[in-house]
Amino acid sequence: MSPEQAMTIGRQALEVTLTIAAPLLLAALVTGLVISIFQAATQINEMTLSFIPKLLVMFAVLALAGPWILQIMLDYIERLYTNIPWIIHGG
Repeated sequence: MSPEQAMTIGRQALEVTLTIAAPLLLAALVTGLVISIFQAATQINEMTLSFIPKLLVMFAVLALAGPWILQIMLDYIERLYTNIPWIIHGG
């Protein structure tokens, strides 16, 4: 395996990881921002208040985006396994 092939596989793995993580992270970010604004407006300073809504929103996003995330993962794994002979023989 050449260094270029290793870099390509690593780059593709990072792209898939970011693509899979983005919906969950964005949902947690937006939920945390909304709850922080609510806490600032009402002057409620409870640290655990944001945990349950974030958890529920992330479960909802995972339920909605789960099939899409699974399809991205399966496509990447299929591409990786299909290219094993090319990777081994270097061309």
